[in-house]
Amino acid sequence: MSSALQCTDLAKRYPGQQGPALGDEGRGVSFEVERGELFALLGPSGCGKTTILRIIGGFVEPDRGSITIDGQDVTRRAPYQRPTNTVFQSYALFPHMRLGTNVEFGLKMAGRGRKEREQRAREVLDLVGLHGMEKRRIAELSGGQQQRAALARALATRPSVLLLDEPLGALDLKLRRQMQDELVALKQETATTFIHVTHDQEEACAIADRIAIMDRGRIVQIDTPQDLYRSPRTTHVARFINVGTVVGGEVTRSGNQLRLEAPNLTLEGPAPSWLADCPRLAAVLPRARATICEQETPAKANQLAGIIQRCVFTGSQYDVHVLTDHGLDIQVSAGPHAFAPPPAGARIFMSWSPEDVIFVEDDEELPRN
Repeated sequence: MSSALQCTDLAKRYPGQQGPALGDEGRGVSFEVERGELFALLGPSGCGKTTILRIIGGFVEPDRGSITIDGQDVTRRAPYQRPTNTVFQSYALFPHMRLGTNVEFGLKMAGRGRKEREQRAREVLDLVGLHGMEKRRIAELSGGQQQRAALARALATRPSVLLLDEPLGALDLKLRRQMQDELVALKQETATTFIHVTHDQEEACAIADRIAIMDRGRIVQIDTPQDLYRSPRTTHVARFINVGTVVGGEVTRSGNQLRLEAPNLTLEGPAPSWLADCPRLAAVLPRARATICEQETPAKANQLAGIIQRCVFTGSQYDVHVLTDHGLDIQVSAGPHAFAPPPAGARIFMSWSPEDVIFVEDDEELPRN
């Protein structure tokens, strides 16, 4: 599979911008996106993800770095000269135009003839489930239909890369999940490369082939959704995607095993494959991997006891919130058929097998004791 997009050493600080900026301290942002991939930029507000999208689309000029699409350097090209289109959260549909004319707009600006425009508009409207609605006014469309209309207009010109700037943020939960499925189907049917910006972890994991997690103007990890949960690299990643509870302490290494010591607490697990030396580390206790029982086990390591604060049934599982004897606020999960939750105030014991304890780089400078 060949690369559709290459971003190399990107940096951007806006005039008057306070705090971290994209590519600060000489650490420019670089990544590649494969042809036909749905690639998500995920991070909190202000981390730089939308700035990257705008640089790719040509709406913002980088202070440093380059953008290559289909092997062509487009860094200094205007937006209309790039093989990209953007779908914004606001959709940016023209209210004075009917749906078909909206979808044809980019083709008209490119000088395509009327018959070609109308045929292509019908094709993409069929593709997004708006067959026969060319004559509808934008005000007559529901929120979900307007979302599909914006996608149809963006796809009409057959862009090499489609840029999605939090396009599902204004939709209700049910419609947002439906549109997530439709985005994945569109990507598969069109073989278009998608770059999707979001702050929603569940949304990114539901639709993306790979996810780049951002923090304070830099990318801290790029991986598949599954590998992000199995092997987060830093405490920020583990917290942001809610893998489990992060624990600080003194970490020592013996062969391929790591051991974290904190007051009245010992955690043991394998050293991650990326660990060449022993930088500042922390441990993560995955919430979905805990064994929960009401009696203490003989285990000396990887066991915590505490008092249930509350137990929340989400429909597919129980989320159990526990205050441990060590003062940690822990959340663990259990399936509804495998777990009958004790009441709030009950004392429980939680344990993790060594292979389930994840050691990560501590990029938050957690207390050692």
